[in-house]
Amino acid sequence: MNSITIRGARCHNLKNITVSIPRGKLIVVTGISGSGKSSLIFDTLYAEGQRRYLESLSGSSHHFRELRERPDVDAIDGLTPTISISQTFTAFNPRSTVGTMSDIYDYLRILFTRIGVARGGQVFSITPTPRSFSFNNPLGACEKCEGLGVRLLIDPELILPNKRLSIIEGAIKPLMRLGSERSHLWKTLIAYARSNSIDTSSPVGAISALASAAILHGREGEFQGVIPHLEKYYRETDSPYVRAEIEQYMRESPCDFCRGSRLNNKARSVVIGENISLDMLTAMSISDLRRFFEKSLKIAPRMERLLIQPIRERLELIERVGLSYLTLNRSIPTLAGGEVLRLRIAVQIGIALSGVTYILDEPTQGLHAKNISDLLHTLASLCKLDNTVIVIEHDRAIISAADYIIDMGPGAGENGGRVLYAGDQSGFQNANTDGETARHMRNYKKSRAHIKRRAGNGKHIIIKGASEHNLKFIDASFPLGMLVGVTGVSGSGKSTLVHDILARALSQKLHRAKHPPGAHREISGIEFIDKVITVDQSPIGRTPRSNPATFIGAFMYIRDFFATLPESKKRKYGKGYFSFNVPGGRCETCAGNGEVRIEMYFLPCMYTPCGECGGSRYSRDALYIKWKMKTIADILAMTVTEALNFLGDDIPQIVKYLRTLGEVGLGYLKLGQSATTLSGGEAQRVKLATELSRRATGRTLYILDEPTTGLHFEDIKRLLAVLHQLVDKGNTVVIIEHNLDVIKGADWVIDMGPGGGIKGGKIIAVGTPREIMKAKASITGDYLKKLDVRKSKNS
Repeated sequence: MNSITIRGARCHNLKNITVSIPRGKLIVVTGISGSGKSSLIFDTLYAEGQRRYLESLSGSSHHFRELRERPDVDAIDGLTPTISISQTFTAFNPRSTVGTMSDIYDYLRILFTRIGVARGGQVFSITPTPRSFSFNNPLGACEKCEGLGVRLLIDPELILPNKRLSIIEGAIKPLMRLGSERSHLWKTLIAYARSNSIDTSSPVGAISALASAAILHGREGEFQGVIPHLEKYYRETDSPYVRAEIEQYMRESPCDFCRGSRLNNKARSVVIGENISLDMLTAMSISDLRRFFEKSLKIAPRMERLLIQPIRERLELIERVGLSYLTLNRSIPTLAGGEVLRLRIAVQIGIALSGVTYILDEPTQGLHAKNISDLLHTLASLCKLDNTVIVIEHDRAIISAADYIIDMGPGAGENGGRVLYAGDQSGFQNANTDGETARHMRNYKKSRAHIKRRAGNGKHIIIKGASEHNLKFIDASFPLGMLVGVTGVSGSGKSTLVHDILARALSQKLHRAKHPPGAHREISGIEFIDKVITVDQSPIGRTPRSNPATFIGAFMYIRDFFATLPESKKRKYGKGYFSFNVPGGRCETCAGNGEVRIEMYFLPCMYTPCGECGGSRYSRDALYIKWKMKTIADILAMTVTEALNFLGDDIPQIVKYLRTLGEVGLGYLKLGQSATTLSGGEAQRVKLATELSRRATGRTLYILDEPTTGLHFEDIKRLLAVLHQLVDKGNTVVIIEHNLDVIKGADWVIDMGPGGGIKGGKIIAVGTPREIMKAKASITGDYLKKLDVRKSKNS
């Protein structure tokens, strides 16, 4: 059989559809957000593949069969084993790194075990093994940070947040919050101050540096010091509350013992070649490391070549997916969703499976237009191994390169769920369908950028001497009162400049955030804004109880409304009764999750619908209460658009929340959809909607990282309209973005590069999109030239 045939698919909003997918090809599934792409590919095709896999397990594992429901489909023929390569994190383990995920670190540990030589007089009590070089094993891990590379250290600035206060007035903040512990430390501090003539009624900022140091760090034989006391208390307490209290005064800093390498002295003392240690190799960029091993391969003995060859091959694969700027010691939770996805693609190619159906969700996330051609070559490599590659994607270049296209629509939610086109490339753009995708592909060159660009308010936030990571001591100016796009190839330094320096510096100054900003000389202009809001792609929650309705604040009003219904009053059901976060009306079997977590032991854990409540989250008594024949569980099962139409007149307080969700392209989401099922882009837009529904000051700076992730061309237009409204109110929006439609609609662009990693870290060009197009060194400008950007009065 040369195709995978899906017959009668009805999952979620799918309208009993039938479609055939040719095997061994690159298939792109596209359509507007909520049109049914994920329902068809993930919830039907992939779910059936996983169910069949569980069916094939040994008899002792058959009790897992019922945990995976059969998708609502008549039949799926010709399906090969399915593997999903997603951008979402299955774990947030800080011990997982690029090196461990790619298996390269395992090869390096073996290499150092075989040919490493100890230096500096280090002596191993036993012969080194691969475990001796593992930061996840006591034999190789740093004793101080236990292999994490970072430590929580008490920050004096957080101990004394307001130096205009005196000690008596509460300048030493933890002494005001730690309850009974205050009495002992307080008495000894006051006694020490009196005996040393330290004025406890004067502002601490006026106390001498010597006296201040003694108060904070102690003086031997006289006073222990506030910081040593808190450190000791933190180590010895068993109280989670006390630990959480003390952590308020701590910052995460690189371990000073291992210098962030995670390894102990013995592991770092072993070298290969020209005194190269393991931590030195893992700190190199992927491209530099590949060149190092290519050089080593030419002169290495045969046994060493057998170990070096697979390392070099895996490094090449990571380069080919556009991640040459990463280092092996980079922690996985610090990667963007698109980076995780592409790293997983590289791992799969390295495994070299054949006859598999790979399913990818937006692999272009985080990729500059320049890097997409490399990704296409990588996907083609998977197809050459006789695999079928199915990609859910909106990017024009990926759609144009597909062997076969499935276009879903025509609308979202109940207005979608149909196959508008299924066929090869030649017929797609001329297809006579209701699909926005085909129409956009035909007409995108006729699209117009934002016509009148803003001049801003004349004020700027200026960063000078930025040198964090790969930044080359650059100066960057962010004009206020504008929509500012920060662009550049992957790894050019965009996130470092915007997130690690700009966002953290502003958060620390304006909101007393704990994380210190990245290395820079100075920052000015903060006085021109009064709030910074960073909207990232991290999950809105870690459990099925978290959902869009609770996160944005709408569920509180829905819950309260159900408590006012006559039957609720008759039964004396209060507001809390309809909350699934506390005992009351929730199902206690699943504790209001609607799902039960199952440990699979040999597979990642999975969630299955609760057998008691059927996934509704509520008890039978709670579901007895109805409004217009709908229970509160029925409300949570509605899409945002459906709920707005159904409850908008009855609960006017929720209108602004639901309307804002729709404006950012999330009208298709269900109110009670589990946070664990949301993509990074969806989670980010839920957060954006939450911020948009709050009252803005007109002096707020918003920072967004690729807000167009997961959005169709038409949805991007709506999102841009929302962002422009924010700027029109006097606010500033800074966007890290690769989408050319967004870039050409920005008021101002900061383009970084020229390359990734060590080859990046510079500002190549600044100005309007038209000015970026004229910059000879700007790769982004080259791609903007290919679009028909309308000239405007101010461009």
